[in-house]
Amino acid sequence: MKLPEGTRIFFSEAEIAERVAQLGETISTDYAGKTLLLIAITNGSVPFAADLMRKLDLDLYFDTMKAASYQGVRSGDLKIREIVRQDIKGRHVLLLDDILDTGNTLRGIRELLLKEAPASLKTCVLLDKKCAHAPEIMADYTGFSIGNAFIFGYGLDDADNRYRNLPFIAGPVPR
Repeated sequence: MKLPEGTRIFFSEAEIAERVAQLGETISTDYAGKTLLLIAITNGSVPFAADLMRKLDLDLYFDTMKAASYQGVRSGDLKIREIVRQDIKGRHVLLLDDILDTGNTLRGIRELLLKEAPASLKTCVLLDKKCAHAPEIMADYTGFSIGNAFIFGYGLDDADNRYRNLPFIAGPVPR
């Protein structure tokens, strides 16, 4: 697939694979001896969730939620379109998202899940735009930190809902 003119690759397929493997090792160590419920926020985290699951040396369950706080390229109110189907009470839960941007999605879903009394609840994001969210909103596990760039690929789409299928992460070259 040809990239739009004026874009560059931020993280290559090999860099993503290496970082996902490292996250898998860390999470497997942290949850050793425990059963994990991995909950992916779709659609953007699907490639990340699939790759990370295969790197986890754990007994795990998997579920998804559908939520968004973006309409096009603008952040707005959190809309939860599909809730977790499994009971999370007393379980170790890892909430997985593609990007921590404003923090609205992760914070809102985290608050919702905490009401269900999990044994533990941690968060994991592939990308963290530290400059875009309040400092108290932090993920427990982060793949990469990035600046305030608009990016797409590896599950993330552009404003026209394209490029989720790219095996790398790209975005416009800053002017």
